Order: sequence, then C-alpha cells, then structure tokens
Amino acid sequence: MQQALWSPKSTDNLAIETLQKYAQVKNFHDLHKWSIENPELFWRYVFEDSGVIGNLGSEGIAGIGVNGSTFFPNAQLNIADTLLKGSDDQVIITEISESGAKRNYSRAQVRNIANQVALRLQEIGLKEGDVVSAIVSNVAETVFFALGALKMGAIFSSTSADFGTATVLDRLEQIEPKVLLVTTGYQYNGREIDCSEKIKEIISRLPTIKKVISIGAKTSPYISFDEWVANCNPSQDISIPGGFDRPGFILFSSGTTGKPKCIVHSAAGVLLKVLSEQRYHLDIKATDSVFYYTTCGWMMWNWLFMGLGTGAGIVLFDGNPLYPTPERLFDIAEQSELTFLGVSAKYIDSIRKLSIEPKQTHKLPKLRTIASTGSPLSHEGFEYVYRNISTNIHLASISGGTDICGCFMLGVPNMPVYAGQIQGPALGLDVQVFSDSGKPAPLGVKGELVCRNAFPSVPLYFWDDRDGQKFRSAYFERFADVWTHGDFLELTAEGGYVMHGRSDATLNAGGVRIGTAEIYRITEEFDEVLESLAVAQKWEGDTRVVLFLKMAEGKILTEVLINEVKSALRQKASPRHVPALVIQAPDFPRTKSNKLVEIAVANAINQVTNTNLGALANPESLDWFTNLNL
Repeated sequence: MQQALWSPKSTDNLAIETLQKYAQVKNFHDLHKWSIENPELFWRYVFEDSGVIGNLGSEGIAGIGVNGSTFFPNAQLNIADTLLKGSDDQVIITEISESGAKRNYSRAQVRNIANQVALRLQEIGLKEGDVVSAIVSNVAETVFFALGALKMGAIFSSTSADFGTATVLDRLEQIEPKVLLVTTGYQYNGREIDCSEKIKEIISRLPTIKKVISIGAKTSPYISFDEWVANCNPSQDISIPGGFDRPGFILFSSGTTGKPKCIVHSAAGVLLKVLSEQRYHLDIKATDSVFYYTTCGWMMWNWLFMGLGTGAGIVLFDGNPLYPTPERLFDIAEQSELTFLGVSAKYIDSIRKLSIEPKQTHKLPKLRTIASTGSPLSHEGFEYVYRNISTNIHLASISGGTDICGCFMLGVPNMPVYAGQIQGPALGLDVQVFSDSGKPAPLGVKGELVCRNAFPSVPLYFWDDRDGQKFRSAYFERFADVWTHGDFLELTAEGGYVMHGRSDATLNAGGVRIGTAEIYRITEEFDEVLESLAVAQKWEGDTRVVLFLKMAEGKILTEVLINEVKSALRQKASPRHVPALVIQAPDFPRTKSNKLVEIAVANAINQVTNTNLGALANPESLDWFTNLNL
C-alpha cells in the first residue's frame, strides 16, 4: 500500500456522507456497490437531493442493457429551470478576459437575458428540436445563448473561436444549425485575433443559417448580441418542458481518424450525471465559486456550464493560462476566491517544470478542490500540488470524455489521495477493467476501461446515424452490450485507478501491452525534456517502439541523455519499456483541447495517410514526421 498524500480532516459536511447515511452504508466502496445495484433509487436521489425542477414520473429505467435502456420515460422538465434556480442577487457568472477586464452577472440578470434569447429564437421561427450553434470564446454571452436555446427546447452545440475553417465546417455542416453565435475577435497571448474572414467563409457554406449574432468586436457585419436582445421584454418566463430523452447538446469527437462524430446528448441526462459528480464526488456547494480552464470546443465547457445546477457561481476565463505570467490562473483563484480550480494535467506539469510555487505567492484560503483532467496526472504532478500549492486541498484527478459528457472515474472527498491514482469509480457506473477475454482483470493488471450498466448520459445517438450502426461500432463492438471506452488502465490495491493512456495508442513490446503514459511519467522527470510521445513502428515483420522527445528551450538531445533516458525506463519500468530509438522532435500534433495525437504520428511514420488534419490544432507539425527517414 502507498502512503497517502492527503486525507480529509473532517467529513461532517460532505454531501457524499449524507448519501451514505441514506443508503445505510459506511464507506465509499459499499456506496458505489449500492448505487449500481439500485440505479433507480440512486438517480432519483440525485434528482431530488439536488433540487432539480421538474417531474421524473412514476416509471424508472425501461429496457435492458447499456445500449437498450431508457431513463424516466414519463419525465417532464426543462433543465434551464434548474440551472437558473436560486436567489436573484447571487453572482453566478464572473467573466475575466485575458487583458483583465471583468464582468459580473447576478442570477436575476442571467435569468432575464436567457429569457430574452429564448424569445428572440422563437421570433426567428425556431422550434423545439432545432439546432443552434456557436463559434465562440469562453464568455458570458455563450452561457446566455445556451440557456436561451435550452429554455425553448432547441439543441445547442459549440466550437471554439480558435478552430480553423475546415474544422468548424466538418462539424457544423453535418448538423445544419439555423442560428449562429460568432466571435469576430478575441485575445490570446497578448494579441488581438481577427476572425472576421474565417466567419464569413463559414457562414457562406452553411445555407441553413437564418440569423447570425456576433460578440467580441466593436464593428461587425452581423447584429451584436446586445443589440439583438435590446428592447426585448418577454411577457412571461419561457420554459418548454420535454422528456428526459429530449436532445439538448451536440458534442463532437476529436475527429482525428475521420470526420468528427456528432454525439447527441440528452439535456436532462447530462445534468443528472454532472450533478452526481459535482455534488458527491467533488463536494461543490451552492455557495462555491467554480472555475475550469476550458474552451467552448471541449466538453469541460458543458461540464462547467452544468455547475450552475449546483447553485454555485461559475468563473469564465478566455486566454492563455500562462499569460502574462505563468501564475495567471492562481491570480484568478485568489482574486475570485475560488473554492474549486479545474485545470489540465499538462498545465500542472508545465508549472511544475517552471518551478512555480503558489503556496508562497498566493493566498488561497477558500480553495478546497483542484481537479485535473485531459491526460493522466503523473506521480510527480500529484506530489507537486501538495508540496507547492497546498497541503489542505482535495486533489481530484478525473477521467471521462466527450462521449458521456462526464466522468467514469474521479475524486472521492472522504477517501485518501494517493500519488498517480484516480480515487474511485463514478457513482452509478459499473466501471471495470477488462482483460482481452472480456473478464475483470486482477489488481495491478492493465486492461480496457469498460462500463457494464446504463447511466443517464449514455448518448442518445449519433447525428445522421439512422440505423445506429456507427454508434454501436464506436462503443459496443468489442464486448457485447458493454461500453468500451478506449482507455488503458489498471485497478490498484487502494481501490483507485492508474491510467495508462488511450488503448488505441498502447504499444506492443515483446507481446506485452504498454501504456504510453507509463513511459511519459519517467521520461518527463528529466528537466531537459518538455514533452514525450511514443509510437509503434512496423519493423521487419514486427513492431518497435520509437520515442520522440520535445526538449526544453535551449536543450538538445545528446547520446548521454539518450542513455540516461533508456536506463531510467529500464530501471523504473522494465526492459520492455526501453524504446528502440529515441529522437528529438520539434513539436507534436495535438487536438484543439491540447491532447497529444499519438495515432497521427504513428500513421505518419508507418506511411499511413492521416485523413482529417483539420481536427488538429497544429497539422503542420506532422510534416516533420512524414518526411522522417527511420
């Protein structure tokens, strides 16, 4: 057993403790077991305990299996009612720009503007089930627009303002939105970015668009958001109820292996799932101030947006998290008195390598939780947080995905935190680690992340997938009626999980599957190494592992360092983890949400065509790998 980095000093006021008393169990392990054995009881509890407005109806879960179940078929609700419930005066949106400009909105203001948006959408002729989209920065108007769309029963989808033309069109041409909210200009890294030509081209390719509303620039050929809602005085609150399975969001897969999948989510299903995570696993309360560094092209924006349902206020930031100084997010945490700070594992690793010590420079007395996602958080990342940020916070490594708009594993606030481990499975989800035979793997044995039961945020369907074949193929092809997520992990003796990266990026060395995260954890201990990427290359009838290293500024990869890296991998992992080649690379391809795309590099060095370069934030980085002669 590892030594814990943190244990809760008191569990008296935790929502998860109240839930344990209701379930008549004494610990999280038994609570999780109860939640999957009593799914209707558990999800009804989440609904009622969270104060969700609406009626679930008398029927619980109809159907059988992960892909054949329907939740609460007689329910009637509109999730905007829950997202906007509470006192008028509470500030529930704080928007901070990269330049430092700040805007606050009370619940009464947000409620009023959202209602104005709903009426304006109805006046355009939109009806329940129509799609509205946004190409936007992370600002308050995006939240208002999404709330207004949900109030009148429309489906909302967003992409980030920094997405390229082809990337946006790959998404929006498929779903044919009728109204578009656009950012015509934004700030990043101290620069003003003009999006006007890009937006013009995108609109010209979307013939279904009836109205374009703009934010972010003083001059624009489109009506500004403020003008659009000005002099709009709805005579009553607009809230069109719908079933539990009414579509509310379309999220998009990264699209690194073809055109992005358009994943249609139930608004109510996502709300219930996220509330179960935020309230019980992360102990977010109505008095909290919640922040997650995200763009509007990542599912974490939807997750943060759903935080309004807890009654808490959310803080929005648009810009470079390391500009003008690497401490920028901690400046926000101090100034906004954050109780919850959400970042990526890559961000934590970056500030660790920059030797940032917020513990010495910032006062964070209200900060209770730091969450990390996007990629596995290393042992060193865990230790850095407790050594250099705070010894008194709950560090919650969380893991899930766009596919479920939520988490499979995440924090547990009444349990210890161990370096390198996600604390536990999400309540209500029968999460397992499967071996190749389709059986639960023993402790410490790596396998596939699967879920064996239905849960509310299983997607409704893929857009334009009438027979459901693409949907079944994506998640249920490997193990019958078991959700296979595509992550490679192991269960630990402490009851947590160690993530080893995507299973489609695992390496096969001498017949043993190796997760790339196992390699990165060791190689990135070296100060000279900024980032690592390992792939399998077809070689003489077999495969060999090639490790690419992106070096810190001013550093080069020498033979001495190569030998040190190989020696560290051999000693700290195993001889099978030692790559055949170690090569310095100038940059690595990544998605718009900053995730490394190992499969694109593997394709390039194996001379396989990468079919959707538009999904990458920096497709030009692949040229170097394509031209590499190994």
